[in-house]
This record gives sequence, structure tokens and C-alpha cells, in this order.
Amino acid sequence: MSTPAYTAPPPPSAMQTSNLKQHLGTGILALVLLTAPAWLHYVGGYNDIASRVLIYGLAAMGLNLLLGHTGGLSFGHAAYFGLGSYGVGLMLKYMTHNVLLALLGGTLLGGVVAAVLAPIAVRRRGIYFAMITIAIGQMFYFIAIRWQAVTGGYDGLTGFSRHTLHLFGFDWTMGSLGFYYLVVACFALGALVLWIVLNSPLGHTFVAIRENQKRLTFLGLPVQRYAAISFALSGLIVALAGGLNALLDNFTSPNTLNYTFSGDLVVIAVLGGMRNFWGPLVGAAIFVLVRDYASSVTDNWMSVIGLIFVLSVLFFPLGVMGFLQRKGKTS
Repeated sequence: MSTPAYTAPPPPSAMQTSNLKQHLGTGILALVLLTAPAWLHYVGGYNDIASRVLIYGLAAMGLNLLLGHTGGLSFGHAAYFGLGSYGVGLMLKYMTHNVLLALLGGTLLGGVVAAVLAPIAVRRRGIYFAMITIAIGQMFYFIAIRWQAVTGGYDGLTGFSRHTLHLFGFDWTMGSLGFYYLVVACFALGALVLWIVLNSPLGHTFVAIRENQKRLTFLGLPVQRYAAISFALSGLIVALAGGLNALLDNFTSPNTLNYTFSGDLVVIAVLGGMRNFWGPLVGAAIFVLVRDYASSVTDNWMSVIGLIFVLSVLFFPLGVMGFLQRKGKTS
């Protein structure tokens, strides 16, 4: 009997080179984000659109923990985005003027609800899981519409705004520039949490669930429990992004809870690359910038987004970052 061929692990030098490239890329991204307000106006941009790119990117990265790394297609994560938005808005309107405290409250609201609903949702996989998530999302959407005394109904929640932060004796003004750097800080925190999770044994378990759930079940691993943890962490990050979105607009509406926005987040993740850590951020940049430009030209801007998405799936099935990553390996 012939023995199976032995595949040697990559040499240490190759691993060091790969890690160096990752750290270099992260450093360049950090430099771009920190200096963006200084050069954005030269390319026709502005602080608020950069904030929205980061907010949508963070939401899509949160969703991608479940979608790209655990293999669960959710069309209901707008529920947690919207809960984060309404949580922030209601706290600022009725309870406190502290932006950080309101942001923490909104994030916890969305995260706790995701944690409670996760064990129910992950009982099914595939199309049935997707349908359950849609149903959950639409439940909160209709609650927001009907509970007009609290949420404002179709008109949305108004009457709150960002207030100056007082930190360690310094005043952090929440204008467009100050708020942008708050978004950068929250984005960095959310990305760090995701990176730590994905590079831990827990994150490796998520990937194993995506690759072969049946094998893990046969090995006696509580797959549903780990899938529920992924679902809850995903909802927590998405809720943080939702809270930031409410602060950006000083407004929130039931549209942030609707399944159509969940679809937008899925499009963003797929467009940028589900198997790449920074892919959803790239997808968010493409989505937000194309929407901003196309909506100024035509009312049918969604057709433009749809065309780009179809072309991306046809010619870049791994997403933009997946294509670039493969190109770099073959060159």
C-alpha cells in the first residue's frame, strides 16, 4: 500500500512575509482613515460620506462574521442595526445627553436581542435559516411602524442630536469632523474585536462550521451553540454600527429595520469579498460612493447598484478583495 503524499507546511519566511503584508496593509488603511479629512475635499468627498462608508463597512463586517465566516445567510440583520439606532435615539431624547452612554445602550439593546433570538434562528440552516431571520427582522419593522407613540411610526424618530463630549477635561465637539473621528474609533474597536475572535479557537470553530457542519456534529461538537455565539456577536457589531448611523443623521426610521436594508448589507459583503477580513469595508465604499453619485444623476440608482452587483458576481465571484488576493498569490 502506498503512503499518502506529505505536504510540507509553508516555510517560516513565507508566513512572515504574509504577516508583514497584512500588517502593512492595516497600517496603510489606518493612515488613510486618520488623514481622510485633510484630502477628501480634493477628490470631491466630505466627512459625512466617509463616516457612512465606515458605518456601513462595520455593519457588513459584523454580518460577515455570520455570513462569510460561519456560513449563515441572514436577511434580518437590519433588525439589530435598527434596534441600535432606535436605542441611541431614545436614550438621547429621554434619558441622557452623553453620546457614548447612548451609543453603549443602543449597542447593548441590539446585541442582547440578537443573543436571545440566536438559539431560535440557528435551529435551521440554509434557506430555512434565511427565512427565519427575515421573519424576525420584519417583526421589529412592524413594531416600529405601529408603536408610533415611542418610535414615531412611519415618520421616524426625531428630537435628538449629537452633543459635545466632555472627556478627561477636554471638549470633543460633535461636528462633522469630530464625529468622523468618533466613527473611526468605534470602527477600530469593532474591527479589533472581530479580528481577535476570528484568530482565536472560537473563530476557527466558526470557519469549521462553514466548511463541514456535519463532521463537527459527528465529532460531538455543539454546533448550534457555536452558531448562536456567532449570530449574537454579529448582531452586537451591527447594532454598534446602527447606533452610529442614528448619530450621523440625528434621525432614524423603520427603514433601518426593513429586510431591504439587510439585503444591502449582504450585497456589500459579497461585493467586497466575504472571505476577506477587509472585503466588506471595500464593498461599503463602492456601495456608498456609487449610490451617492448615481442618486444625483437618476432616481433609478438601485439599477446601477444591481448591475454592478451582477457583474461582480459573474466576473469576481470572490469579491473585489478576493480577486485582488488571488491575483497577488498568482503573480
